Amino acid sequence: MENLDNTDLQLLKILHENSNFTTKELAAKVNLSPSPVFERIKRLEKNGYIEKYIAILNAEKLNQGFLVFCNIKLKKHDKNIGNDFVADILKIEEVVECFNISGDFDFLLKVHVKDMKAYQDFVFNKLGEVKSIGSTQSTFVMAQIKNSYGVGIL
Repeated sequence: MENLDNTDLQLLKILHENSNFTTKELAAKVNLSPSPVFERIKRLEKNGYIEKYIAILNAEKLNQGFLVFCNIKLKKHDKNIGNDFVADILKIEEVVECFNISGDFDFLLKVHVKDMKAYQDFVFNKLGEVKSIGSTQSTFVMAQIKNSYGVGIL
């Protein structure tokens, strides 16, 4: 967080909550004119503090509201097997997030599908095709309590 002042942090907090504000609206919120706010935002983007702007879609409305966390254990720890797994997972659209983790499992997948039947199909026909997987364990989400879609800014 080098070279970030309070105004930069304030802009990041505001954009984190709602990136649809115009530069003029942002300027009013941080008590600056639009030109310096525009320059600050461009600097924050250039320096990687802002990676991209996205629309957060409603999974329920898009018939993808069944959320599952799937733990993956690879067949063995080998560079080629790990690389093959990553390459295969990147191609599966139901997997919306993938984390390389420590502990009893090697990877954690966040999977969105329509329902339990669709998840069963996903496990058999998509994960089943990934040859590097040794075992899986699924955790079904009953309710999402909090999602701030990113990192907290102090």
